[in-house]
Amino acid sequence: MGDDEELVAKLRTGDEAAFTALVRAHHASLLRLATAIVGSRTVADEVVQDTWLAVVRGVGAFEGRSSLRTWLFRILVNRARTTAGKERRVDRLGEVDSDRFDAAGVWAAPPVPWADQVDDRLVAEQLAPLARTTIDTLPDVQRQVLLLRDVEGLPAAEVSDILGVTDGNQRVLLHRARAKVRSELEAKLGTK
Repeated sequence: MGDDEELVAKLRTGDEAAFTALVRAHHASLLRLATAIVGSRTVADEVVQDTWLAVVRGVGAFEGRSSLRTWLFRILVNRARTTAGKERRVDRLGEVDSDRFDAAGVWAAPPVPWADQVDDRLVAEQLAPLARTTIDTLPDVQRQVLLLRDVEGLPAAEVSDILGVTDGNQRVLLHRARAKVRSELEAKLGTK
């Protein structure tokens, strides 16, 4: 029996320790994504609590067609989108400089790994708030894809499934989000 199957079996029997372990493992990630979707920490807290209630109520219906983690994120995204409703931000499509990419849409000059050097780590600490602010200004789905892929480390197929977008669309959204964040950081560093 796999880890997910074992955990689900325990959850179905009302095992509080299993539920506590699940919450500890995923609460921060769910809260981060919910905040990105609804734009308010207070509303995000409510969405995450609602998600946990849905998990408790719906664990019996979990069929295991996806990982438990993917199922949790899918529940959260659905609840957050419903909650966001009319408060949803206006989709602000940020245009990316076309000179950064070749005809195939690939980076003309790929991002350079810069966080490996000590000085760069100090700069990274100073730029983290700018990166967070930039991420917060991304269009909703771009922000969600970026958080799920780059922060949570989910594979592309799971992100596409969770957000209900095609694999190709997910790649484009991720590309645009990363490009916007990179552009803003480079502008701040004066290194374009």
